[in-house]
Amino acid sequence: MADPMNQSSQISSSQGLNDGHSASSKDSKFSDSFFSSPVSLIQSPQVTDLVHWRDPKKSGVVFGVSLLLLLSLAAFSVISVVSYLLLALLCVTISFRIYKSVIQAVQKSNEGHPFKALMEKDVTVPPETFRKHVDVCLTHVNRALKQMSRLFLVEDLVDSLKLAVVMWLMTYVGAVFNGITILILADILLFSVPPIYEKNKTQIDHYIDIARTQVNNTIAKLQEKLPGSLKRCKAE
Repeated sequence: MADPMNQSSQISSSQGLNDGHSASSKDSKFSDSFFSSPVSLIQSPQVTDLVHWRDPKKSGVVFGVSLLLLLSLAAFSVISVVSYLLLALLCVTISFRIYKSVIQAVQKSNEGHPFKALMEKDVTVPPETFRKHVDVCLTHVNRALKQMSRLFLVEDLVDSLKLAVVMWLMTYVGAVFNGITILILADILLFSVPPIYEKNKTQIDHYIDIARTQVNNTIAKLQEKLPGSLKRCKAE
């Protein structure tokens, strides 16, 4: 007959292992959901069509406008760029308004205000839409705060060390580039890398797999050298 004390201890230990595995699985799912939101945005059909130049005219306009805006921000202050944009828009609308008024006066027509159709459109934001976007933003903020707490309080030593290495490398990037320059480079890469990758997918995937294998092997070796209490608990 089995000892009740041994049975209870076995049940407690198995429950502890299950709790540890479930906690690890929860952290893993949380990390995946935290990083999936920007990836899902980039992989949305509209963005994919733009960066892959499915419609060259639309992609060219978006790329040109975004690059021009970033170059303007690099040369002028944000206030100056916004003021010039609004001033240019006002010049266009006022000139068109005066032009249509003169045409109506010459032709003695009564077409009314040239922007009447646009003025009659409802441009207000419905409360439901506003609350929906606020809830989505709040979800991302909470995820970011939890992830920061997890990294900076060293819940997982390996992940915290990864962040430390990335921040150390970013100090060198910041010494060479400023924020606007990085955004300009990111904009150029966003519209140039996807077509190149699409044409050379097989070769690029091969080298990416090699690099990923090397990184995983290095991380595994580092984990083996850590003390047992600091090793990462694997869910699988």
